[in-house]
Amino acid sequence: MSAATGASGPARERILGRLRATSISTAPDLPNVKAWFDARRRNEELPARIRRLRDAMEAVKTEFHDVTEADWPEVLQRLATAKGVRNLLIGNNTLHGAVLEARRPENLKLVRYDKPIDDWRDMLFDSVDASLTSARSAVAEIGSVILWPTPSEPRLMSLVPPIHFVLLDASTIHADLHSAITSECWKDGLPTNALLIGGPSKTADIQQTLAYGAHGPKELIVLLRHPMEASS
Repeated sequence: MSAATGASGPARERILGRLRATSISTAPDLPNVKAWFDARRRNEELPARIRRLRDAMEAVKTEFHDVTEADWPEVLQRLATAKGVRNLLIGNNTLHGAVLEARRPENLKLVRYDKPIDDWRDMLFDSVDASLTSARSAVAEIGSVILWPTPSEPRLMSLVPPIHFVLLDASTIHADLHSAITSECWKDGLPTNALLIGGPSKTADIQQTLAYGAHGPKELIVLLRHPMEASS
């Protein structure tokens, strides 16, 4: 075997021998990540975090609509009607899905994600107009909502339909990603995929011309749900 393709026989043993003989230095101390973030964290109240999140996400064509626990289904239906949405994909056995079903929205067919993808792949990719998922939380600093896919709300719900509605509770907006990870105890268990979504899907050609919806939803619409007392 030539030097260009690798070493074999005695040469390989000499290389491995030198590697084994090399002393391993003491591993350096791990950086104090918490202290770094604590020293740089903004001391801001929730309204400031909301404003930062909205500014960052609206800059990349995300829509925001303020809603409450009482009116979000009606706001969603109005938006769906205005955008020509005929059917809406909802999770299976989710609280917000049940609320929407109970309201019996007019001219909007609700489709549950209640069967394996192989049983209805063509319909999902070709016929579903929009989807609704909940957000676990959001991060103001990087302008992203956090989705926590489950068997009831698989990640394909946020990746395939051309319009993606996200129900986000304003109280769950964190200042930075470190705050989200620590306060939500991500170390105690992660899903197969934790999704951070900053806006609708986009790509660019060699001339840097942006195109939306090439690899996922072309519209991202956040329903920012405020407590009733805060919106009155």
